[in-house]
Amino acid sequence: MLVYIPKNLYEQIEHRVKTSQVEFKSVEEYVEFVLREVVKEEEPEPIYTSEEEREIKKRLRSLGYL
Repeated sequence: MLVYIPKNLYEQIEHRVKTSQVEFKSVEEYVEFVLREVVKEEEPEPIYTSEEEREIKKRLRSLGYL
């Protein structure tokens, strides 16, 4: 799959790749990294651990809610 970006944006990213302290091999690698970080930020972190969730369900069952 291809994604198109404006030439000036590509050139700005290319400059960042060349001057970045983190070594990126290409503009594509940099863009993939940035997009993964953005998507990761959007994912909600679980409120409860799986153990806590099991305990909550156990309590709700004992009270007749489940």
